[in-house]
Amino acid sequence: MFKNVFMYNITPGWEALADQIEANLQAGHFEACGASQEQSVGWIEPRGEANGLLLESVAGQWILKLMFESRSVPSSVVNRRADERVAQIEASTGRKPGKKEIRDIKDDLRLELLPMAFTKQSSVLVWINRDDQFVVIDSPSQARTDEVVTLLVQTLPGLALTLVNTQISPTTAMADWLVTQEAPAGFSVDRECELKATDETKAVVRYTRHQLDTDEVKQHIEGGKMPTRLALTWDERVSFVLTQDLQLKKLEFLEVVFEGATTGKDDGFDADVAIFTAELRALLPDLLGALGGQQGNPA
Repeated sequence: MFKNVFMYNITPGWEALADQIEANLQAGHFEACGASQEQSVGWIEPRGEANGLLLESVAGQWILKLMFESRSVPSSVVNRRADERVAQIEASTGRKPGKKEIRDIKDDLRLELLPMAFTKQSSVLVWINRDDQFVVIDSPSQARTDEVVTLLVQTLPGLALTLVNTQISPTTAMADWLVTQEAPAGFSVDRECELKATDETKAVVRYTRHQLDTDEVKQHIEGGKMPTRLALTWDERVSFVLTQDLQLKKLEFLEVVFEGATTGKDDGFDADVAIFTAELRALLPDLLGALGGQQGNPA
């Protein structure tokens, strides 16, 4: 379900009713790009059923889904068409268009070609945990996550989010785990790591499917290369890659998690949400604890 985790705390005091949030989400329901529209963003049904709820609640956990659609014309196509039009103007008038006129030509061509361009879609899942007062966003990048946070705050009145920060930085903790060859309690170090130099060289060493409890890895760290990514497994249940920015990438639930879980067609969504939220509600406190706890110790 979720493959990435960006964690945010909900500022204390936020209260909202499901019906109120549903109405707000419906007001921002996704609509596909029009013929001359470059981008469209809106909320869609997390369960994937047309005209369904935009706010799904499973065991008290709220799930939302945001759709992004874009339509663009490749610059190479615009430039080629513009060159042809400029050549036609020169041939018919004997003058060469100036820079401003060429820019205007390109803008006109982009608008002319836009209705013929294919659209691209991507979506982002959002989990709101009101009990523990945090939000998890399944996004591939910080830039896209920032867009989602902005829309969440605009859509849900009174909601304010702060990025989770820990007492010990992930980089410092990962370096310690690799040098001492001791993972924190409940975790094991896997076979993927990225080390990056902090000096002007910005040299990078990447290990994939490679043992990390070696002198070579320790020497790189002692030489000034610090971990920016490290693969971990929690409680032999969930594997992921921890980044220097406290993001969880490549989230994967191991087979033991699904033992006894229902997989029927009708309850597949509910089962996925229940499994994901239950595992993450146990994993995240352990991970934050391994990093010294949160700054400010939020409730």
